[in-house]
Amino acid sequence: MSKGDSVVLLDFWASPFCARVKIALEEKNVKHIDNEEDLFGKKSELLLISNPIHQKVPVFLHNGKPVIESAIIVNYIDEVWPENSLLPANAYERAQARFWADFIDKKVFDNGRNIWANNGEEREVGTRDFLEVLKHLEEALGEKDYFGGDTFGYVDIIAIPHSAWFLAYEKLGGFKVEDHSPKISAWIKRSLERESVKKVLPDPEKVYQFVLHFRKMSGLE
Repeated sequence: MSKGDSVVLLDFWASPFCARVKIALEEKNVKHIDNEEDLFGKKSELLLISNPIHQKVPVFLHNGKPVIESAIIVNYIDEVWPENSLLPANAYERAQARFWADFIDKKVFDNGRNIWANNGEEREVGTRDFLEVLKHLEEALGEKDYFGGDTFGYVDIIAIPHSAWFLAYEKLGGFKVEDHSPKISAWIKRSLERESVKKVLPDPEKVYQFVLHFRKMSGLE
């Protein structure tokens, strides 16, 4: 980072999307300031100005210029600070990485939400769909240590923050990820040994309590 660079992240502690950005910054050794947002109270003026369309986090402010959407932010970080590249050097492998990142973005959190934000039959459907998503991810991981091979990289950064929510899904859905996707379970444990991940991810129990509180506030309990 050049002298005088300002890097600020508008953040929310439980957001897996914010965690991606923080892990990428840790992997690149980029110093930054985290500004925690109150998403359930009054949103900051900075958030509303920086992301007027969606009004949500994360927002990445580099020298005052906002970049939004977590996967785009991670790509941006990789381009601005190119050392220790997160994406593969090979164009085909980069395309594959972006495909799986897109798959994760479209499937993991929404299917997880269908477990914790519902009851009865809808929750059962959400659980079944979520386990199907994990099955596809397990096939993509195969026998590799990480999604990109031997090295922790872009797809891992996109995916691993969701694991902090898995305890909530398991408790409410009545299943264990390890029973259905042992390779994904082993990949989670392996990834959690990295300092960048360990430092950033919230305690799954704390996330579970947050989910229970949200369910109560929403009249689901």
